[in-house]
Amino acid sequence: MPDTHVLPLIILLLIAFAGNLPLGYLRENAPKYSLRWMLYIHASIPLLIVVRQFYGFSWHWIPATLACAVIGQMLGGWMWRRTHP
Repeated sequence: MPDTHVLPLIILLLIAFAGNLPLGYLRENAPKYSLRWMLYIHASIPLLIVVRQFYGFSWHWIPATLACAVIGQMLGGWMWRRTHP
């Protein structure tokens, strides 16, 4: 990977992570498998597709982006559980 792609990759992964923190927080309070729950899980995908294509990353970077999104969802859910015992 060329050095010019390092910063865009970091930006993409940070958007995946940080964008899913509030979504994971909201998802934790939604009934499991409800429409809201599904929306909170999938809401960031269109943005991540646009950002990935804007920077010219191939589909090979989807697993790393997905991993950051899942970690953001999990941490957001943990934050909700921690503030609502």
